Amino acid sequence: MTSATRRWAWAEIDLDAIAHNVAVLRRAVAPSALWAVVKADGYGHGAVAVAEAALAAGCAGLCVALTAEGVTLRDAGIDAPILVLSEQPAEHAAAIVARRLTPTVTTPEAVDALAAQRPHSLDVHVKVDTGMHRVGAAPADVPDLVRRIAAHAPHVRLAGVFTHLAVADEPADPYTARQLDCFDDVLAALPAGALDGVAVHAANSAGGLAHPAARRSFVRAGIAVYGISPGPGVDELAADLRPVLSLRARVSFVKRLAAGSRLSYGLRHTVAADTTVATVPLGYADGVRRGLSSNGHVLITGRRRPIIGTVTMDQLMVDCGDDPVRSGDEVVLIGCQGDERISAEEWGVRLGTIGYEVVCGIGPRVRRLLVGAPPRP
Repeated sequence: MTSATRRWAWAEIDLDAIAHNVAVLRRAVAPSALWAVVKADGYGHGAVAVAEAALAAGCAGLCVALTAEGVTLRDAGIDAPILVLSEQPAEHAAAIVARRLTPTVTTPEAVDALAAQRPHSLDVHVKVDTGMHRVGAAPADVPDLVRRIAAHAPHVRLAGVFTHLAVADEPADPYTARQLDCFDDVLAALPAGALDGVAVHAANSAGGLAHPAARRSFVRAGIAVYGISPGPGVDELAADLRPVLSLRARVSFVKRLAAGSRLSYGLRHTVAADTTVATVPLGYADGVRRGLSSNGHVLITGRRRPIIGTVTMDQLMVDCGDDPVRSGDEVVLIGCQGDERISAEEWGVRLGTIGYEVVCGIGPRVRRLLVGAPPRP
């Protein structure tokens, strides 16, 4: 993209903040190892850049949600272990084997499909449903599933057993302890020697921060790697993390409106006094959701300024009062400017959602600009 076609809107991705967050999390979960979850294009931050920065900072492996996400990392030259967190369709088996991905299995059919590729000692992880009830093998089925893997030796090898916690971000909820008890019962019921050399893992970001009993062989850290708290219940434990993403733009148009003027689709906002309105070239197609219409702020010249009127597909409008604002002035939608800060978590509160959804929802039209990028090997 040349300067002539470069849009006045971008997201800065601070890879130094990735390194900082990995260091904070490694200290918090030690002696467990740390794996970085880079699914959904690194939670909207850019999977390849985040993966490289996380590995350089000491992460022992990576996690993705889809076969295609693992293939993207391999195509970028990343050679670290890559765990695909849920069972994939049988037709993905050849790609999984060819790209040396580590698949999750929850059914005998998935084990058979992978073994049919005749790989040389393909590592697989078994996922156990201990109460999240999304995906995973039922606890009673796990011993037979482990035996099925052993029967296909040497083509497949049990390398991990794991579960996922449903309410780890609510530390006072006893359900997490019940899930871990169930998980331990499953492990105890496995055939003798089945866990020799096998990784056991249960903790996500919140689990790693708030539940020492969940820190097993390694912790799968997702949202915390990106400097966003997993939830209000663990905000204090996430206080040392640094946000990685900031969403920025430049004022694209400035106009003066008289008191009583209405603006944007539906003419739902009326300005109470003569005011300067700045147009910003970002909208709901970029992840600035319509729920922020007259319900959010941006930063211009170091001050909070309200979004007014309906957020449109490509643009939004901001009330700047009588302050001098010019076309080309920087606008911060998420991030810091001067002494002010707007966080993804703040957007989440305003929108009735979570910081995860906010950053994952920033669209592909928004250029990601890497800051503090480590040199590529």
